[in-house]
Amino acid sequence: MANEKTAAVIGAGVIGAGWAARYLAHGYRVKAWDPGSDAEQNLRQTIDIAWPSLQRVGLKDGASRENLEFASSLEAACSDAAIVHESTPEVIELKQAVLQEISRAAPGDAIIGSSTSGFMPSDLQQGLQEPGRLIVSHPFNPVYILPLVEVVAGAQTDTEVVEKAQRLFRKIGMYPLHVRKEVEGHLADRLLESLWRENLHLVNDGFATTGELDDAITYGPGLRWAVMGTNLTYHLAGGEDGMKHMLEQFGPALKLPWSHLQAPELNDELISRMVEGTHEQAAGRSIRELEQLRDNCLLSIMEALSEYEMGAGKILSRDRGSP
Repeated sequence: MANEKTAAVIGAGVIGAGWAARYLAHGYRVKAWDPGSDAEQNLRQTIDIAWPSLQRVGLKDGASRENLEFASSLEAACSDAAIVHESTPEVIELKQAVLQEISRAAPGDAIIGSSTSGFMPSDLQQGLQEPGRLIVSHPFNPVYILPLVEVVAGAQTDTEVVEKAQRLFRKIGMYPLHVRKEVEGHLADRLLESLWRENLHLVNDGFATTGELDDAITYGPGLRWAVMGTNLTYHLAGGEDGMKHMLEQFGPALKLPWSHLQAPELNDELISRMVEGTHEQAAGRSIRELEQLRDNCLLSIMEALSEYEMGAGKILSRDRGSP
């Protein structure tokens, strides 16, 4: 039988480690497993780096890095977990095989969540024992800070499992967004993919560097998105008549060739531009240094938003006020 304060993480890369850190900070016991030779060392290092940010958010009763156990096998990791997070590479055959192992090893009342960024849960449910307990639980990096988790049910998922998962995610300071219908890429990644493809076209066609395109977001729309997202922002753009006037005024522009949806060919020249551009942006800072800078900036933005109970700041405020 599952222990309600135990979570299992299968796959201890960036996403799996982020899940582990978040659960540990909320007083859970975490059992992790990954077949990589350096997996345990990398996992513990990632959690150590994340811990100051989690302390800034506010640790819950019982929170401790000592509550992390690196299990000797997948079966041992899943043995008494209330929820098992599969965070393996985005290869559907691999995920299906691992999820089948998890379904045999986890307690019958455990939730099984896949962190997949694009696969549909109905496809992942194939061959599972009790497929009704599988959902997609897609978080965003860094998982230990960003509250969004997309919750997607498959054709065989039990309604009560979706509800149970959402309650659990709220307890660990997240914002569970229930995706109404399963679709490849879910919601957020479909939006991000469109922006990413246009980004690649603009670099490929020589209109801008990677740094200039990032500036175009961070100094403008990115700040608005942190508060209101796209649709409410455009509602404001319509003035007193809101979205109706905005669509009437700017709707014709949708017919203009302002953007591409199909990605450009990733040839050597484009790859070189992307690599050189981001290397220049990093300015000699390591990935770890950039991660720490990112975390500090994200928390400062969220703390500012919490004063106004807007966006991710509302979730941070709620989580800090919970027992």
